This record gives sequence, C-alpha cells and structure tokens, in this order.
Amino acid sequence: MMIGVGLTLPAHNLNVFNARRASFKCQKSPLNPTSRTHVSSASSTELTRETLSNLEKLLQKSNQPDPERVVKTSTSNGSIETKGKGLLEGLNLSRIWPEMKAAEEMSPRHLNRLQRLLSKTMEYSPRNNLGSRWREYHGCNDWSGLLDPLDENLRREVVRYGEFVQAAYHGFHSNPAMSTDEAPLPRHVALPDRSYKVTKSLYTTSSVGLPKWVDDVAPDLGWMTQRSSWIGYVAVCDDKREIHRMGRRDIVIALRGTATCMEWAENFRAQLDQIPESDDPTQRVERGFLSLHKTRGAHVPSLAELVVEEVQRLIEMYKGEPLSITITGHSLGAALSLLVADEISSCAPHVPPVAVFSFGGPRVGNKGFVERLNKKNVKVLRIVNNQDLITKVPGIFIVEKVQQQQQQDNPWTYSHVGTELRVDTKMSPYLKSNVDIACCHDLEAYLHLVDGYLSSKCPFRSNAKRSLAKLLHDQGSNVKQLYTHKALSLNLERDRFSFPMPSCLPSPSQ
Repeated sequence: MMIGVGLTLPAHNLNVFNARRASFKCQKSPLNPTSRTHVSSASSTELTRETLSNLEKLLQKSNQPDPERVVKTSTSNGSIETKGKGLLEGLNLSRIWPEMKAAEEMSPRHLNRLQRLLSKTMEYSPRNNLGSRWREYHGCNDWSGLLDPLDENLRREVVRYGEFVQAAYHGFHSNPAMSTDEAPLPRHVALPDRSYKVTKSLYTTSSVGLPKWVDDVAPDLGWMTQRSSWIGYVAVCDDKREIHRMGRRDIVIALRGTATCMEWAENFRAQLDQIPESDDPTQRVERGFLSLHKTRGAHVPSLAELVVEEVQRLIEMYKGEPLSITITGHSLGAALSLLVADEISSCAPHVPPVAVFSFGGPRVGNKGFVERLNKKNVKVLRIVNNQDLITKVPGIFIVEKVQQQQQQDNPWTYSHVGTELRVDTKMSPYLKSNVDIACCHDLEAYLHLVDGYLSSKCPFRSNAKRSLAKLLHDQGSNVKQLYTHKALSLNLERDRFSFPMPSCLPSPSQ
C-alpha cells in the first residue's frame, strides 16, 4: 500500500525522504532495543547513547538519573540496553506537585519495601564494630561531628537505647500495682537486646499522697493513686561478642515516663529546690523530680539508693574491665535520668564514663545544676522533637544574661542540659502535618523520627529501616491515610498490627 507522501511534503523534498526512508528501515531504533538489527553492536551502542543524549537535552534534566532506576545490561550480541526513566518521570513532576512524590512512593515499584515497613518484623541499621571509637559514641567529645549529618552508628545506638525505655514501659504495664503490705517480688522484663540481662528493679515514691477515700471510690484504679511504683531497671551486657563489638561492657539504666496520678502531681511541683548534697545554694532542681528521686517507700528504698547500690556492686564485680554507664529515659524518665547521673557520677572512686540519652525530656534544673553536671563530666544527648511541648516546660526560659542575674531569686528560671539532637514530626513522610500533642511526645514516634533522620538539610532518609507497624498501632489517627489504606490494600490483616495491650490504662506519656 502506497502512502500519500506527496500530500504532506513539498515535491522537491520527496526524493530525499524516500532515500532516507529506505535506509531507516534497516536500522535499529535506539528507543526500541528489542527490535532486530543488522548493524554492528558498536554502531547500535553509539546510536543509543546519541538518542539518550538528545532526549536528555530535550527534557532539560537538571539532575543525574537515579542509579536505582537506570540499569545497563548486555544483550546476546554484546550491545548495551539502557532502561532509563520514562518521559513523564523525566519531567520530575514531584518537584512541582508534592502529592505526586507521595504517589510515587506508593507506586507498585515500592510495594515490597512498603510491605516490609508495615510488617511487625523489625529491621535495624547494621551494628558496626565501635571498637576504639566507643568513647566518642558515648559522648566524650559531646558527639561533635556525629549529629549533622547523623552518624549511622550513633543512630543505631540511640534507637537501641530508646527500645530499652520501651521495655521499661512494658514491664510496668504488665503489672502496675504494688502491695502496701509487703515488699515487691522480682520482676521479669522482656529486653529488646538479649545480650543484656536485668540485674535490678528500680522504684520511685512520691512524697505526696491522696486521701484513702479515692481508692474506695475507684478500687480498680488503685495503682493510679499508689505512692510507690516500678519505674525501670538496671541491666548489664554479658555477651562476649557484643562486648567486643561495643569495645566495653555496658551498664544500662532505663526509666519510663509518667504513668500514675502521684507522678503527675509531682510533675507540677515546679519550684526549684537546692540539691541536698550540694553546698552551693545556686544549684537547684525541680521539687517534684527531686521528691521522686529521693523519697523512700514503705517497702522499697528510694530511686537514688537503689541505683547507687547496684552501680557500686557492678563496678566492683567487673573491676579491671572497660565499663560504661548509659542512662536512658523518656519524659519523666528523661528528667530522672539527669538526677541519677548526678548521683552515680561520684558514688565510687573510679566511676566509668557516664552518658545520658534522653527522649522528650523536660527541663530539670537551673544553670547551677547544668554547671554541676559539666564539672562531673556527665555527657547528655537530648533528643528533642520540635513540636513536643513537654521539652519546653517547666518554668520560663530566660536568656542567659537575665538568667545569670535572676537565677537565685527567680524560682522559675530553668536551663537545658547537654547536647541536642533535634528532629521534627513534619519531616516524616508518613505522619500528618497536624499531628496531636500526644503523637509529638510519643516514644515510638521519637524512634521513628530518629531512624529516619539524616541531616538538617535532608531530615528524613529514603531508606529508613524501622517498621511502621507499632506507629500505626499507637498513632494510627496521626498516620497519613495514604499509608493506612495501602496497608489494607496489601492484604495485611489487622491482627498483624495488634500488640498485646496491658490490663490497665495506658501511660499518658507513652
């Protein structure tokens, strides 16, 4: 069948077109490498490169192709096939419409990765050998050069210590009630890291109490009004391979956040009191935190006594070995971590290096308290969410010059301690931009943000490892519907997102 070329081309160009059409039939289209060709492989390769080069100029690409999206393979005749981005992908529309970026992340090409993130199976960043650098990761240089961008080894360590705090929450919720008639029995704690073993349970006691009629009105919630409560534990690494990886034997002290009415009552006692062991009247901490730290219970010693006794015992037991003491806590536990660090930093002649990893911690003391910890060489890494209101209380934050003048007379003058790692809920591609206050303070949300954090210029990495299952369970209403709907479309049953719930009310700070 003849094509009416003369109807669309001028007559003087007809001969040229026919000649080129004949030669065109025997050549391979550079955009269709699967078609048959009779030209040499080298010629085919050159045509492919030339065509792709012209296409790149046409689209005016500003970035190099994604290495995951451009693949070169050798064909049977030795030529090279290049599978690049499609025309619409080359336009990079996601830069113009953010919605298209989210749609691209949910495309079939990413379903395997999304299915892994939505599963309950945890995938961690690799545990590299810390070796001779363990002191650096433990804060000897205040984590200088490790926070922006966030060092992958430090990220893994921070998430790991956060999971120790989660174990403290679970340990409390499994049995929150304490008898007022007898001493508590040893408590089982399911640690996330099997290379550690629990050696001591820790308790706090409030110096205030509620009238007995409160328990009579609500007998099922007696644990909410009890003065003494289990708050955490001491654990020590006893696995030789893990000790070798970390470069030392690590002692962990993990403390949960606020859970009982008495603890909430202590949180609101925000006047600054002088530290009992200090001769300096300018060194002050919040009255409620100090009360929970120092008050003895009917059948349990104070938190300060328990932790000092156990740390002294472990130091003596592992004398001669390289040791470290890591204190980690969330919310109230983060505040008490600083008081514990102050207590144990001078409890023995040769105390191992002490570091605090705190999540969502409030202010604890004034500038004098900050200077006291600095003199004791206590290293503190505070993980702070921009939207977390708890990190901005108690007290009124006053600039340093005013603070120096008023710190002795103003009971509301507080200062933060240590080095800060700041994350932001709005940077997570999975969480809504208008999440509620509880989500901003949630510990699992903190670990999600730390696991995804890369740097201040790139706040969330594309290859984040942490599973979204617990985040969906705890904060489902704050997760974007795009992901909750996709979880159902992937045929992931609802019971895969179910976690065993405690028989008591959940912690307000969890």
